[in-house]
Amino acid sequence: MIIFPAIDIKDGTCVRLVKGDYATAHKVAENAVETAKSFQNAGASWIHMVDLDGAKDAKPVNSSLVFDVLANTDLKVEIGGGIRNMETIAFYLEQGVSRVILGSVALRNPQLVKEAVAEYGDKIAVGIDALHGKVAAEGWIEQSEVDYITLAKEMEAVGVKTIIFTDISRDGTLTGPNLEMLDQLNRAVSCNIIASGGVSNLDDIYQLKALNLYG
Repeated sequence: MIIFPAIDIKDGTCVRLVKGDYATAHKVAENAVETAKSFQNAGASWIHMVDLDGAKDAKPVNSSLVFDVLANTDLKVEIGGGIRNMETIAFYLEQGVSRVILGSVALRNPQLVKEAVAEYGDKIAVGIDALHGKVAAEGWIEQSEVDYITLAKEMEAVGVKTIIFTDISRDGTLTGPNLEMLDQLNRAVSCNIIASGGVSNLDDIYQLKALNLYG
């Protein structure tokens, strides 16, 4: 199982939100590059980055920080937040990002996901963020009636190989991941599943590993 340390960027700084609420953002580190270096020194090979401003504005806002991390570490970077078209996907991948995460667009425009997978294969991942089992979008501001497993199966059908799943009610709370939902998802599709949100200690990691998750 791969461990993906995460850096969420808002207003140019590293923050943590509680349950996806932008009003709860508080700074957890001063410098994204130094934080990424500390993760690399601890043994990480990947880093998960989220452009929170981008997610809300539907376009890249903090991409320069992503590229700074790429330039100053040996980490593989996966990036999500504000990626809504093929141009933005190409923008990130051509700069050396290893994987682009499509979130809101997977719900709104599955055809784009299909095109992206056809063009870039497993460099495309889909982020599925759910509240009470229903998928949320646009920086978690909008709630849909689409079940998270239904969307995962649709993404599997268009060729998506990696899904990053977040139970919004656990995110930023440090109360542990939703093991039951993750297990159901992992059994429902053949995609690699990355658990996101709520992880607070080694026991959480052991329990996720026991579910045979990818990350």
